[in-house]
Amino acid sequence: MARIRYWLALACLVGGAPVLAQPIPSNPSPTMYLQAGAGDDSSRALVLGVTLPWKSWSWSLGSGQVRGHWDLYAGAWSGRDLAQKRFHTAVFGGGPSLRWRGQQGASPWFLEAGTGLMVSNKHFYASDERMATRWNVASHIGLGMNWGPRQEHELSLRLQHASNASAKKPNPGVNFLLLRYAHAF
Repeated sequence: MARIRYWLALACLVGGAPVLAQPIPSNPSPTMYLQAGAGDDSSRALVLGVTLPWKSWSWSLGSGQVRGHWDLYAGAWSGRDLAQKRFHTAVFGGGPSLRWRGQQGASPWFLEAGTGLMVSNKHFYASDERMATRWNVASHIGLGMNWGPRQEHELSLRLQHASNASAKKPNPGVNFLLLRYAHAF
């Protein structure tokens, strides 16, 4: 948790006033990202992914603008099994995300929410129970910002929940606090 606070504080320092002076591109670019974090019961996550913006879709909402993108990823989760031994599982997933930016879409700051399907190569353990399915739904909310001459750098803090949506018992679900760095290409 201390590392997450460190990176968030660093992002705020790096972000500062110069970020506010840079316009957000009207035609968003795909990004590649690295995401890491900690979750329930000593769980850890490390994920590499890409976002693919919906180029022709946007929606005005209040003082801002909502845009969407596809989020595709592969990574590894680790946790503790019933014997409290550390184990690892590969995860693969994807789904849609919606991102709201204030100032009619020009703000470097954004709020994001999304959901999607994911699969793991092994059943994951959470809250002293084995998740009943390898296929799960992963949903997230997040807060982030862009910076750089072309707003090509991005940092976000996200809360993610993964479970099988009560399709099968047990369904303990797992929650993660994740820090994501993305770069537009």
